[in-house]
Amino acid sequence: MSLNRSEKEAVVSEVTGLAAQAQTLVMAEYRGITVADMIKLRSNARSSGVTLSVLKNTLARRAVAGSSFEVAADQMTGPLIYGFSTDAVAAARVVADFAKTNDKLVIRGGVYGGKALDANGVKQLASIPSKEVLLSQLCGLLKSPISRTAVVLGALATKKSEAAAA
Repeated sequence: MSLNRSEKEAVVSEVTGLAAQAQTLVMAEYRGITVADMIKLRSNARSSGVTLSVLKNTLARRAVAGSSFEVAADQMTGPLIYGFSTDAVAAARVVADFAKTNDKLVIRGGVYGGKALDANGVKQLASIPSKEVLLSQLCGLLKSPISRTAVVLGALATKKSEAAAA
């Protein structure tokens, strides 16, 4: 269905707003995916805070013009679904996880930090642990020397108390 000029302007302004807030853009070719699978993908994306949109490529190029996602304008060809996320890895993770179970979804590329990513780059971005996991790993690393010191001091105190008792 063809859009009139005002509808196209509304789509471009909406996507421009998404791009202004997002850190990551992931593009995937969805040719051959069933409606049920697409609904499942959108549901997974919604629960992860990812906005998925099927857009005309010319409108998508206009929407990302002047933003950090403009570097991917040359990759915007064919039937694509665009995933925007404010979380750095959420869009890549949602699309990559779905692509593992559905071979019809083909990752075409993406953008993170103003740099264009190919399909392998998107998969690598998806494999990065979440923020919560990274914070818990950092806390574990910070806690490790302190706990080791406490164990050593406890052993010294036990040894001294055994020596004083003897």
